[in-house]
Amino acid sequence: MIKLSNQIFKISCLLAVLFMMSCGEKEVKEEVILRPVKYSEVTYLGGEKTRQFSGTAKTEKIVNLSFRSSGIITKLDMNLGQKVKKGTLLGTLDNVAARLNYESAIESKNSTESQMNTAKLALNRMRTLYEKGSSSLSDYEAAKNSYRTALASFESSKRSVAIQQDQIQFGYLYAPEDGVIASVTSEVDENVSPGQVVGVLNAGTAIEISLGLPESVINAVKKDMEVKVSFTAIEGETFNAVITEVAPALNANTSTYPITVMVTHSDERIKSGMAANVLFEFVNEDMAKNIIVVPTNAVGEDGNGRFVFLVEGEQNKATVKKQSITIGNLTSEGFEVKTGLKAGQKIATAGLQTLLDGQDVKLN
Repeated sequence: MIKLSNQIFKISCLLAVLFMMSCGEKEVKEEVILRPVKYSEVTYLGGEKTRQFSGTAKTEKIVNLSFRSSGIITKLDMNLGQKVKKGTLLGTLDNVAARLNYESAIESKNSTESQMNTAKLALNRMRTLYEKGSSSLSDYEAAKNSYRTALASFESSKRSVAIQQDQIQFGYLYAPEDGVIASVTSEVDENVSPGQVVGVLNAGTAIEISLGLPESVINAVKKDMEVKVSFTAIEGETFNAVITEVAPALNANTSTYPITVMVTHSDERIKSGMAANVLFEFVNEDMAKNIIVVPTNAVGEDGNGRFVFLVEGEQNKATVKKQSITIGNLTSEGFEVKTGLKAGQKIATAGLQTLLDGQDVKLN
C-alpha cells in the first residue's frame, strides 16, 4: 500500500512539472515586427525646398611643382604627406649647361669691359687733341661712337650674366608656400624639362568642393549662401559651408554651371579627393509663408472627412495617430491645409489604407 502511494506521488509530481513547462511555453511572446512607413515633414507653401548635389573635395590651393630649367635631378626631398615650410629646398638639377653658360657670360663681360675701358681712353686722348686743334672733328666723333658701342656691349654682357645666374637658380626647386606634399611624380636621376610636374603641393588649409548645378536651380544660388556638406567617408556628420564662386556661364562638357563651396570649419578627417554631398535649402520669399501644404498622397478620406496620419516617436519605433484636417485648394506642391496641422510635424505619405490609429511603426 505504501509503495502504491509513493508511485502515485511520483506520477503526480511529474504531471505537475509537465504542466508548468507547458504553461511557460505558452507565456513566450512572439517578436512584433514593426511596419516601415514613409513620411515627410509638413512645410509651408513656397517654403524651404532641399536639393542635394554631389561634388569632390580639394584643398583651396593646389600647386604643381616643377623646375624652370631642364636637366637631371640630383636631389629630390619630397615624400607623400610630408609637411613643408615656404622656402624649403625640395630638389636640385645637375645644372651643367646653365653653369657653362654662366661662365661664358662672365668671360664675355670681362672682354667687353676691357674694350669699353680701351675705347674710353681713346676718347679722352682724342678729346685732348681736338681741344688743342691737333685732331679733326670727325676723328673726335668717331671716338665717341666707338665708346658708345663699347659701353652698350658691356651693359648687354652684364645683363647676360644676370640672366645666366638666374638660370642656375632655376635648377633649384623651393616650396612656394607652406603645405603638404600630395604626390611625387619624378625620381632622382630622371631627366626633366622646364615646367614638367615633379610633384603636387596642397598649400591651402581650407577645403573646397567643386560641383555643377543644373539651370533649374542656378538662379536660386548666390555667392555667400550657406549650405550643408556631408562626406561619404565621414558617416553621420554634416559640416557648415558657404558658396564662394558661381560661374556665369554653362560648362559645355558637363552641361552644368560650375560653383565652388568652401567648408567653414576645418577638420583633419576631410581630405582632398573625398566624395561630398552638398545640401541646398532654397527659399522662395515671394510665396505665401502662412499657407501649409501636404503631399496629395498623404491625405485620406473617410466618413468624417479628410485626415492624415501623424507620426510621433523615434526612427526605429514610432506611433501613427489619425488627425482630421480641413483642406483648401490643390497646388503644385499638394493640398493647402486650413486647420489640423502645423509646420514641422511628420506625416505618413504611403499606405494610408492599411494604417491603424495608434499603430506602432518604424520610419523608413
